[in-house]
Amino acid sequence: MSTLQHISIVTGASRGMGEAIAVVLAERGQRVLGISRGHSAALAAHPLAEQWQEDLSSATAACERLAAWLSSLPGNEIASISLIHNAALVADPGPVHEGKPAQIEAVFRVGLESAALLSQAFLAATRDWTCDKRVLHISSGNGRRALAGTAVYSAVKAGLDHYCRVLALDEAAFGDKGAKVCALAPGVIDTDMQTQIRSADPAKFAAQPMFAAYKAEGHLLSPRAAAERVLAYLARADFGSKPVADVRDPD
Repeated sequence: MSTLQHISIVTGASRGMGEAIAVVLAERGQRVLGISRGHSAALAAHPLAEQWQEDLSSATAACERLAAWLSSLPGNEIASISLIHNAALVADPGPVHEGKPAQIEAVFRVGLESAALLSQAFLAATRDWTCDKRVLHISSGNGRRALAGTAVYSAVKAGLDHYCRVLALDEAAFGDKGAKVCALAPGVIDTDMQTQIRSADPAKFAAQPMFAAYKAEGHLLSPRAAAERVLAYLARADFGSKPVADVRDPD
């Protein structure tokens, strides 16, 4: 008799928290598929891990590839499968009229459009599976509070939150074939994205000193620590009871 598989698909898995999530899962013996623009040497060291280099700013090809890959799997031999969409970009902080159109387009495509496309591919390919299915989209507190100079990134995360609210309702209608869904804010993490934010011009981004202080005062989580917290939330028995959540919530 074959051993039931535990599978996780992680986007943005070549660096930062996405890489840490993928590596932790591989260390735990899960089969991991990482989808990123880059390549992770740390993830490559794990025999159960597979990596695809795909640009999620144009995600159709990656979604078609994912659908075919999922359809090739023996659904009756899988105990659990999760889609963890972590990939995101941030626009240079500042007023909207100074934004760069190509950058704005990429932020929306990677952070929101690809999230919807990947979710569709994942759910369609696994529709008849009765294993434990979970969809986790990494959100942000920026989508839940207004912060001057972050309109594009905040809009993406707010859209992702509401997308998950509706997706959770849709999936609940499928009973034991439905996926549990959550948009989860992971806290403030020491990543390249934070470096970009701290490097903003304070004259254009009034909150820049606050983000600089997070780093200077040691308030940023390491990618590994953030990954551990996110995965602990993903593993909770009540995962999906709140379609929009924050790892910092007291419960």
